[in-house]
Amino acid sequence: MNQLPLLYLASILAGFALTLIEPVGFINAGIVAFFHVIGVLTIIVFSIALILLGLRALLSKFIKI
Repeated sequence: MNQLPLLYLASILAGFALTLIEPVGFINAGIVAFFHVIGVLTIIVFSIALILLGLRALLSKFIKI
């Protein structure tokens, strides 16, 4: 089994975890906002990569990639 899709899925879940961070103790609102932006970008990038990987698998029969 190809491990790359599982790695992409784990990265998407890590992005969701970054968006759930709350400002407590030593983590102030500025750092939390930064983590939210990084989390959203991570989710978007690896979701697109996972979609492209799936499309490549579906279309590899017709298009030699």
